[in-house]
Amino acid sequence: MTAPKIFGIAGWKNSGKTGLAVRLVTEFTGRGYRISTIKHAHHDFDIDKVGADSFRHREAGAHEVALVSETRYAIMHEMRGAPEPSFMEILARLAPCDLILIEGYKREPIPKIEARRIAAANREPLAPHDPYIVAIAADHAIEDTGLPVFDLDDTLAIADFIAAKVGLSPPQGS
Repeated sequence: MTAPKIFGIAGWKNSGKTGLAVRLVTEFTGRGYRISTIKHAHHDFDIDKVGADSFRHREAGAHEVALVSETRYAIMHEMRGAPEPSFMEILARLAPCDLILIEGYKREPIPKIEARRIAAANREPLAPHDPYIVAIAADHAIEDTGLPVFDLDDTLAIADFIAAKVGLSPPQGS
């Protein structure tokens, strides 16, 4: 398997990033691609519940906690005051795949689409200040841009655009 292609989804809070990411994962996996995602959070988050064994291990001071079952596994890594890992460090931890969709990390120098929703609290456009934004997906009319503009819900057209932009080869076996 060759190095994965990377494409980002950037936008302000409540701009439709997560919905678009989920729809794109569904579309690309339906086409036979192996997709991974990275989501950047600007706040503390937890994936295990208070009182669960994994929570208790982590709270006791474990550096990493691996949860393993017959259907999935997850590894939680506690920072314990260390700096947030770089984007490249996180990329290096992922298993081989065809495409990595990045949600957030709006300042990284990777090709990305800007999600815009009229109901978002912050609607300041990112594209004019970010040369890595190569398209816009919005739920309203966009003017004053030379970039391709997609309806935020036009998942098929956005997936086709991303596949062409990153040079995604047809999935193996197709």
